[in-house]
This record gives sequence, structure tokens and C-alpha cells, in this order.
Amino acid sequence: MPETPHLWMRHETRASERRAPLVPEDAGRLVRQGVAITVEESDRRVFPLEEYAAAGCRTAPAGSWTDAPRDAYVLGLKELPAAPARLEHRHIFFGHAYKGQEGAGELLGRFAAGGGALLDLEYLVDEDGRRLAAFGYWAGYVGAALALLHRRGMLKPPLRPLAKEELDALLREGADQDCRALVIGALGRCGRGACDALAAGGVDATRWDVEETRDLDRRALLGHDLLVNTVLTTRPVPPFLRREDLDAPGRRLSLVSDVTCDVTSECNVLPVYDQVTDWDSPVRPLACDGPPAEIVAIDNLPSLLPAESSRAFSAELTPQLALLGGSGPAWRRALRTFETAVASVVTTTADDHNERESHVR
Repeated sequence: MPETPHLWMRHETRASERRAPLVPEDAGRLVRQGVAITVEESDRRVFPLEEYAAAGCRTAPAGSWTDAPRDAYVLGLKELPAAPARLEHRHIFFGHAYKGQEGAGELLGRFAAGGGALLDLEYLVDEDGRRLAAFGYWAGYVGAALALLHRRGMLKPPLRPLAKEELDALLREGADQDCRALVIGALGRCGRGACDALAAGGVDATRWDVEETRDLDRRALLGHDLLVNTVLTTRPVPPFLRREDLDAPGRRLSLVSDVTCDVTSECNVLPVYDQVTDWDSPVRPLACDGPPAEIVAIDNLPSLLPAESSRAFSAELTPQLALLGGSGPAWRRALRTFETAVASVVTTTADDHNERESHVR
């Protein structure tokens, strides 16, 4: 018989992270289905611990997942703390470890050392490879909104979490009839969110997707004021914007919002910057010889709308969490993806070790 899953939702250690992968209402539904849920205390999470307790969840101190039962699934969103060095549990979060990102080998090595597993939320997909739970719409919405507010001189760091009504009110304050905005990936969830935010701010964006990027018109791209990239790719493709494009004569483009933030990956379609931005410094200049250009590249954009984005994500994830006990094909696919990735890391580590040994001998 399938196992009855035990979910252990951890506290997020990133100071700006207020989202939750599972909201109290959905946690209650799972509890009523027989799922055991433990929720760690958190002074950042937008939903109070008391609401989870009222829904039937157990509670535990922040960071206590390291002592959770071995069969528990540790549920989170963003990066794990640096310790422990050996990860023994099955973890569910966005690991950003399968496309050669910085620190990927180290993270997978921790799983290999401890015998645990990463069930990466980015790779929780159906049989056609479509994501089953994603923050994409709200990431696109916030990424476009921040860029538009910065263009109007209305972005005041450090950023703070808002309700959607507050953000929309800010977008309506300024008029920017002359803004030429381009959204790449406009037909996806993330792209739709970006287009909706721009529309809320009175800007009718140019919308590109697969057809328009197959044979990219760089002159047309550079003829916009604002570029919002919402394309997430799992394989290297020709970049949309290159360093030499920023030096092209007649460039109008002055602001880029990179929602996907694949900055340290070979899949980066905007190789014009090498460091993400953050809530304290949301905008940074791009190196170029022509007119000034800037970038917004925050890798937890939906946390600026923590309640709305968490509820939407949790609604998509909850049906999958109910299938964790062995009957969920998406989880089996996620595990196979992890096993392939970690085997590659182990093989590479062994080859490096043997090479060092041969040099010693």
C-alpha cells in the first residue's frame, strides 16, 4: 500500500522570503485526507503559525527539520542553509541545481553524501513536460511592475511586500504613454502576468513568443524602451540580448527586467549581467558604451506579493502533495531527474579524484 506521507514545512532562511508553498486552508484539506503535516515556526511567513495549527498541523521550532523523522518530506521554496553537509531527507523545493548553476554541484553532493533526494519543484511536470505548480504568473507580474515603476522614478528601495491592490494603485499613478515595452515569452504564465501588469500601468506591450524568437529581429528588440524576459529554457539557445547589442548604434532599450534569472547557467538568454539584484538594490547598471542601460533581476519576485502568490501556488501544488505516498507519477519523474543529475555529479567527483590520484602517483 502507498505510504501515508509526512510533510514537514520548513522556515525559509532568506530574510526577504515571506511566501509559503502550502497555505493553511490547503494544509487543512490534506490533513483531512490523512496527511501528517508539521509546520515550523517562522517570523517571516505571511501566514501565522496559529492558522496552520487550527487546520490540524503539528508545529515545531524553526530549523528543526534536520531532526525530523527520516521518512518525512521536507517542504520549502528557496535555498537550504549551508549545514548540515549531509542531507538525509527527501526535500521538495526549488533547488536550481540541474542546469549548471553556481553551487549546483555542492548541493547535489550533499544529497549524495546523506542519501537524501531533491524533488525539485521546477521539474514537477506532467507527461508532456509542463509545470504542475508554478509562481510564474506573479513573477512576471511583479517583474514588469517593478521595471515600470523604476522607469517612472517611483521605485523606492528597499522594497517591501505589498498586497496586489497597493501595487496596482502605484501602477495607475503614473502615465507613460510613450513607453515601448516588449515581453518575450508572452504566451506563457509568466508572460501573461507581465503583460497584465504593464496593462495595469497603461502600457500596451509588444508580445513575442516562440515564433518571434525563432529568427530574432534584434533591431526591433533594441527599438523598445523596456524588455521583460519571461522565457525559461532547459537547454542552451541563442541569447536574446548580447553585450555587443548594448553597444549597437541607435539603441533605444534602456531597461531590462529578467524574470527568469538564469544568470549563472549556460541556459541564460540574457548574458549581459553576472549577478542578480535584490530588495535593497533592485536595479543595477549594465556595462555598455552607449546610453545607460539597467537591469532588474530579482530571483524571488513573487515574495513581494506573498499572500496572492502563495495561495495560487498552493492551490496547484496541493493535489500533487496528496499523491506523495507513491501514487504520483510526477514525483517519480522528479526523482528520476534528480537521480540522473546526482549520478553525474558523483561520476565527475570520482573522475576528479582519480585524476588527482594519478598526479600524486
